[in-house]
Amino acid sequence: MPGKIETRVEELMNKILDDTDFELVDTEFVKEKDWYLRVFVDKKGGIDLDDCQFLSEKLGNLLDEESVIEGPYILEVSSPGLDRVLKKDKDFLREAGKTVDVTLYAPYEDKKDFTGTLERRDKDFLYLKDCKPIPREKISQVRLHIEF
Repeated sequence: MPGKIETRVEELMNKILDDTDFELVDTEFVKEKDWYLRVFVDKKGGIDLDDCQFLSEKLGNLLDEESVIEGPYILEVSSPGLDRVLKKDKDFLREAGKTVDVTLYAPYEDKKDFTGTLERRDKDFLYLKDCKPIPREKISQVRLHIEF
């Protein structure tokens, strides 16, 4: 069920965002205590509260009109944050040259966590500068690194 809903939400959001400078980063429909529909959106220079409110109202109206989700849920439209998760090919292209944190499902080369400069990703591997290529099937998550 969540996969179908996320796909439909992405279709609706892409219609809303067409001809704007916003970018749909990710969607997730997850059960925590309640059902949450989270939509992550960004634009050059970042998004603000007014952007989130505007997009939330537009999407909420479309979801209600089309009865996309049966039952109660909480809609959240927000920025993906500074430490955003990289998932799509366009994320890896956009963030090439930046430092990322890579978490694996199980150790590889005796390590489960890597931090390095992102070079690229292809269908089989993730490439970090000065690091052996990491097989994609071993990767749990890739996030932008934050320096403190």
